[in-house]
This record gives sequence, C-alpha cells and structure tokens, in this order.
Amino acid sequence: MKQVSILGATGSIGTSTLTVIRHNPTKYQVHSVVADRSVQKMLEICKEFQPKFVVMANGDAASELETHLFSLGLSIEVLAGEEAITEIVKAPEIDLVVAAIVGAKGFLSSLSAVKAGKTILLANKESLVMGGALFMQAVKDYGATLLPIDSEHNALFQSLPKDQQGKATLEGVSKLVLTASGGPFRNTSLVDMAKIKKEDALKHPRWDMGAKVTIDSSTLMNKGLEFIEAHFLFNMPPENIDVVIHPQSIIHSLVAYKDGSLLAQLGEPDMTIPIAHALGYPERVLSGKQPVDMTQMMDLTFAKPDLERFPCLRIAKECLVKGNAYLVAMNAMNEILVEAFLEDKIEYLDIPKKLEEFLSQLTISTLNSFEEIIAFDQFIRQDTIAKLKA
Repeated sequence: MKQVSILGATGSIGTSTLTVIRHNPTKYQVHSVVADRSVQKMLEICKEFQPKFVVMANGDAASELETHLFSLGLSIEVLAGEEAITEIVKAPEIDLVVAAIVGAKGFLSSLSAVKAGKTILLANKESLVMGGALFMQAVKDYGATLLPIDSEHNALFQSLPKDQQGKATLEGVSKLVLTASGGPFRNTSLVDMAKIKKEDALKHPRWDMGAKVTIDSSTLMNKGLEFIEAHFLFNMPPENIDVVIHPQSIIHSLVAYKDGSLLAQLGEPDMTIPIAHALGYPERVLSGKQPVDMTQMMDLTFAKPDLERFPCLRIAKECLVKGNAYLVAMNAMNEILVEAFLEDKIEYLDIPKKLEEFLSQLTISTLNSFEEIIAFDQFIRQDTIAKLKA
C-alpha cells in the first residue's frame, strides 16, 4: 500500500483525494494530514482514516484536536506550526505527497517535498508561479517527480506524448491550449461588473472550490496562474500556450500537434478524476466517477477570453515575460487584494486595477534563490497592505 500525505486535507482538493482513497482501500493508506484550523473536519478525517500524524498550522486548533482525539482513544500524533508541515513531508515512509495548500502558504511545504525526492501531486499553483525555473531545477536536482492534479494541467499531461520514463515531452507538439469556464461573469458588462459583490463572485457555475480560488476564477487570475504553471511545468514558451473559454468544463485542456491533430481529455468537472489519474499513474484506479455520457452531453462551445473585461489574465502573461520578481509580486499582491475584497475593503474591479497599479511601481525583476523569493514575497505583502491602508 502506498503511504499518502495530504497537505490541505480539509479543503476541496484534500476532500476529493480522500474520496479517491476511499474507493481504493487496498492501494493507499493515509500517512499524514495537514490543515490550518478546521478542527471538526479534521476530526472526522481522523476517525475514518486514522493517519499516523496530523499537523495543524494553528497552535490552538492543534491543542483542541488533540483533546478530542484523546477523548476518543485515538493514538494519532498531533503536531503544530508551519515548520512541522515542512518536516512531515520528509518522512521516509511517505510515497506520495498531495500538495493542496492554497496560496503562497503551500510553497515551502511543496519545496520541502521536492528536496526529499518525493512524488508530488501538485495542486498548489503558487509553487511554480513563485518558484518557477528554480523550483523545476530543484525537482531535477533532488530526483523528485511532479504530477499535476489541476484539471487543466492533468489534462495536458494525459494528452502529451511520454518518454521511456513516463515523463511528458513536447515531441511533435506545437501548442498547449488551456480551457477556462469563464467564471460567473463571462457575459457580464463592464458597467455591471463594477457592482459585483462577494456573494456573486463566490458562486462558480461549474466547480466547487475554496473562496480564494473561486474569486481568482471569476477574475481569470486563476487561468493566469495556470498559464504560468503550464509554462514551467512543461517547458513550453509562452507564445505557444493559448487560453480558450469553454463554459461547459467538459474538455479540460488540449494539445495541438504539428501534424494538425488536437488531443484532449474529457471528463465531468470533478477533481476526483485528475487526482485518481495522478495517484495511480501510470496505472488507472477508481475515481468514483463514470465517463461523460456523450449522448446526453450538452453543446460544447469555445470563445476567446476578453482581456479588457478580465485584465488579470493579461497581467499574468506580462509578468511571466518580465521576470520572476514580477511573478512573486503579482501572486502576493493578488492574494492580499482578494482577501481585501472578501473583507469588503475594496471593490471587485479594484482587484485588477490596484494589481496593475502596484506592479507598475516595481524596480526589481530577478530573484536568484529561494531565500530571496520568500523574503521578497513577505516584503510585497506588507507593502501591499500598507498601500491599501494609505
């Protein structure tokens, strides 16, 4: 049985991972689970899967969980703090690490798993947005394996040719095409977008995700992050990556070949499918889902993204060209701006407006080490918070 560590176990990706494990009880065992502060959700996970370790980023949550586990007679070791998260993934018995902590908080734990030479099921886009070429070089240097579980990148991985080691190559490939649902506002006018409230933005038409990712999907920043991730993950030049709006979310991405062929991966908009693919790779395991019934499938439509109404996608592409400091800054600024919007401190259209304004003030383009990346990320966060208060 493969031992699995799930970072972000109480979130949507973690929940879907546990669903897949539930369907394959003889293949996988939950070694460790990590969350921030969701005590009740974690308690239910512990009762069902009985991992060896639980790590809660929040110390009070860890203490509360430990008390509950003791009262139930469950001998599960509870650890607390960010350092414990980066340490747990190094455990030699772990075979697979599901990196699903949202945002920059997931960067250090993903990097720690890379340095431990693990097979990492990557859902944390920020690891590649922030780490970029340095992160991918570390994957090579430490002999780690990255398997993407974002539905779009997993679709690309499934549709790309493989070498003798089972790694994706670009042999014969001319273009990568990322699909995007377009979010809830794809047909909303700019005038009406100025009136959008968080309750509106949190209603995604196709996917069930956490608040931050849902807002990013509505602004198309999520697709911008995925564009950057695809560039680093598959070593594809930006000019050979396209984005198309596909509201039905049945085709999860496509690979265009030099001979004119288009290969795509189709499936229900459910994260258990890409997670099952990565957990079992190169074999196939149960996800709990059935293939799309082609006879019952709705019409599939495609359109170009409107970069005037959704400038975050354009901004992300521009930052990729400008250098890794811009990527780190863009990611940090966006996280702070989304948080401010969710707290009703700024308007919806302030997210791209202030993001572009703040990025225009950057004077550095290159960061040369992980230490510089982490320090710059913290500086940008503090600076962005200060600017919003000014």
